[in-house]
Amino acid sequence: MAALAELSQTTRRLLLASDRDDGSADLARILGHAGRVEAISIFDLPDYPASDFAGVVIDIDLTSVAAVQHVRRKLTGKAYHDLPRLFVLANALYHGLVQAWALGATDTIQRPLDPRNILHRIRFAFPETPEEERAADAEVLSSGVAAAHVIMIKIFQRLPAGIPLALEDVVRAETQILRALKRCSLKQWLLAVNKHHKRSYRHTLHVTGYAVAFAQQLAMREEDQRRLARAALVHNVGTAFVPLAILDKTTELTTDESDILARHTRLGYDALKKQGGFPGEVLDVVLHHHEMLDGTGYPDRLRGDEISDIVRIITLADTYASLLQPDATTEAMTPPQAFAIMDMMDGKLDRALLQAFRPIALG
Repeated sequence: MAALAELSQTTRRLLLASDRDDGSADLARILGHAGRVEAISIFDLPDYPASDFAGVVIDIDLTSVAAVQHVRRKLTGKAYHDLPRLFVLANALYHGLVQAWALGATDTIQRPLDPRNILHRIRFAFPETPEEERAADAEVLSSGVAAAHVIMIKIFQRLPAGIPLALEDVVRAETQILRALKRCSLKQWLLAVNKHHKRSYRHTLHVTGYAVAFAQQLAMREEDQRRLARAALVHNVGTAFVPLAILDKTTELTTDESDILARHTRLGYDALKKQGGFPGEVLDVVLHHHEMLDGTGYPDRLRGDEISDIVRIITLADTYASLLQPDATTEAMTPPQAFAIMDMMDGKLDRALLQAFRPIALG
């Protein structure tokens, strides 16, 4: 519990607003390790919160129309405009998330309560930024990006030369990456990646950042966050076997060149399957991350339930990252433009996941 003891030294002041009969006493005890807690009823939310509150935690039954309307009236007021707010959700993954973000959530957590996860979320949703903390965060971010960079070198330089990529290498890197994205924001991750890595690396590391941040936003178990991180890190491994003349071409690809590029999914799958050691779900992502729910994707034209959940998530992150990255014929899109394009891809992407991804895309 050393991490809890360390956080308890903070001067952070938190406002906890609850509509539960017990006033969210269990949550208040956990938050007490992150700062000084003032617990009140949802219906006692002040019009003007004290200026020294680091943020407000809202533990609300989102099926209660009266409670939601009251919270909306308060939080949309100017006095709350700059105050971060974290919502506690109870067994309502997508619908609850959409409602929470519509109410201006900075972040969300779910019941049953996980103290360590909550304290991590508090730390990043309601940050304190003394110099030593910023320096520590920068070091963790740098280590995470460096670990990911090592995997990119192994994929794009060594694997085509016949030097195997070991699952253990990816697992070591994912540990550093998860730690970095817990300590630092997705924006910081993307800025660090953009600064230090070439185009072929950037795309994979963008997808990894989006996938992990999405998993953390959904409050997935750490093991599930790891599964997404390792799948994202190697999802594009097949492009290492595509000629650089095609990958780096600055004009529109010919039909033959497009066909060669499309083979990257099969090439990556064959390479990892041949060397062995990678879980079936990772191979599934490598082979199928360009499949669409309506059967128009490649290489196997899978449709609907034939496409696994982990593939759907990586496809979402991969599509979004691709739209933001300019190519020979298309200028870079803004995040709202990219999300709007995805929103119009009727029947191709998982609609529920896409709406839950909105805060990652537009946040």
